[in-house]
Amino acid sequence: MSLQQIIAIIIFLCTMGAIITGKVHNTVASLTGAACLVLTHILSIEDCVDAVDVETICILVGMMLLVAVIKNSGIFEYIAIKAAKIAKGRPWPIMVIFILITAVCSGMLDNVTTVLLVGPMTLAITNILKVDPVPYIITQIMASNIGGTATLIGDPPNIMIGSAAKLSFVDFILNTGMMAGVSLIFIVLFFYFSFRKELKASEKHDEAVTYPSPQEAIADRKRFAVSVVIFAAAIVMLVTHAQTGLTVATIGVFIGAFSLLASGGEALSMIKKLDYKTLLFFIGLFVVVGGMEQTGVLNSLAGIIDAVSGNNVKWVVAIVLWLSALASAFVDNIPFAATMIPVIRSLAQAGGMDLPVLAWALSMGTDIGGCGTPIGASANVVGISVAAKNGHFIGWGKYCRYAAPATVLVILVSMVCIYVRYF
Repeated sequence: MSLQQIIAIIIFLCTMGAIITGKVHNTVASLTGAACLVLTHILSIEDCVDAVDVETICILVGMMLLVAVIKNSGIFEYIAIKAAKIAKGRPWPIMVIFILITAVCSGMLDNVTTVLLVGPMTLAITNILKVDPVPYIITQIMASNIGGTATLIGDPPNIMIGSAAKLSFVDFILNTGMMAGVSLIFIVLFFYFSFRKELKASEKHDEAVTYPSPQEAIADRKRFAVSVVIFAAAIVMLVTHAQTGLTVATIGVFIGAFSLLASGGEALSMIKKLDYKTLLFFIGLFVVVGGMEQTGVLNSLAGIIDAVSGNNVKWVVAIVLWLSALASAFVDNIPFAATMIPVIRSLAQAGGMDLPVLAWALSMGTDIGGCGTPIGASANVVGISVAAKNGHFIGWGKYCRYAAPATVLVILVSMVCIYVRYF
């Protein structure tokens, strides 16, 4: 092992350690790691620029601006109240409808935003019905992570994987989307048997209960209409970008521009409120992983996985899937995905394996693995925080009692789907 490789590994491990422990802000950790690679001459400034995935950054900015427009339109509150009325206040149908709403919305937006928007409305509906909101919050956290796997933009690791492996929005829908759909069926059944006692106990609801009107959720009808149009246009562009030739980066720029135009006088405020810390975190992270790739460390890791699996693609898929799931239960899935992307690329090149199949395994592992613990994914932390602020504490024991076996179930379903479909 060369001196450059040793230095790159030390910088990488220190950066990951800082991110995992939370002693230093993620953005500071990743940018410091990137700076160290330049100062030690592992990477040049040109290498750093090349390491940054511009497509990922552009689509993230575009989606951030789109979410800022949608967030205040009342569309999520409208959907939630409509759903409760359709279910006629019955706890089990409400849970199923909210699971489906959360999963679908998480595929179209990022899952953290979905939980932030749907969570408070869930608490409001369960308060009206006088039922325990904890089962609903836990199922929505799970649904948000599963739904996020279904599309290119549903979870940040998917954006990174799609960009690196040249996979389209439709590719994700037809592959991880299929696995997410099958998984949801199993998850709905799992949660029915897990929460059936609580659901039956709360079935004695008041038929005379009155809900707010869905129309009351729409404070600004013009903004509501504009939000729907921009959102629909964004989905159309993403679905058809393989046919139109538009890159994901270009679509991200278009989405951002349309969102700013629609916001009118609030455009400057939206730009100021962009999550620059997250964007800089991604940039620094790309550079840190670029150091590992440039020095050949990740190629060596790919070689180890190849040797352990005996160059058997089925074993490689299993290792990538379960390793990703286990790691993502305790480590932020974004840096882990960034680390593994060059590894699966090397495995595909060296072993003649199908890169998209490895990409689907990595996507399902990183996106779903985070469901297993309260800290495994940002959506989990946000959902639990929303519940806690409203007086409903969800501890590690209660959360893991339901989420950990549900996570294992989804990973098993995903592995079966991959084996049946691709081998």
